[in-house]
Amino acid sequence: MRWAARPKDVHRWTDSAFNAYDHSMSRPFPLFAALACLCFVFSDAALAQSTDREAKAAEEAVRSFHEALQLGDEAAVKRLLAPDAVILESGSLETRDEYLRHHLKADIEFNRSVPTEVSAVTATVSGLTAWVRSTSVSQGTFRDRPIKVAGAELMVLTRGAAGWEIRAIHWSSHNVK
Repeated sequence: MRWAARPKDVHRWTDSAFNAYDHSMSRPFPLFAALACLCFVFSDAALAQSTDREAKAAEEAVRSFHEALQLGDEAAVKRLLAPDAVILESGSLETRDEYLRHHLKADIEFNRSVPTEVSAVTATVSGLTAWVRSTSVSQGTFRDRPIKVAGAELMVLTRGAAGWEIRAIHWSSHNVK
């Protein structure tokens, strides 16, 4: 077997190609790190946009609940409350059914009678769960009594096929002088 003769510049070509390859191999980590950072930044931005959309949708579900109370739309209130929802208020806990039977009509009457200024609405989303918290001031007359109360509300929601559903409501309030 005879070795084929190679032209003189083959070594020059292979050496320079090897050196160029070897040289470029000394930089793949910084390049990889830069690409990884870009991917992380863009995926993080996409996740933040998705989370923002979900937070706004959860806030909208809470707004819809309050609008249903204002309009006296009991069917909408029922749709927005999960079957296992609980309502906590004034140290008491009510199931969804207890709330619908014993408390809903009074909440509708109160919402229609006393104007409420809602502020500081904030939603946080983690996976299929969201919690929406807000503060408010209600001032007016209810059943011939002057009302001026500051309130805080926390609603916990879960997202299902039909959208956000209220699982828990916690209301607290105190008189304002």
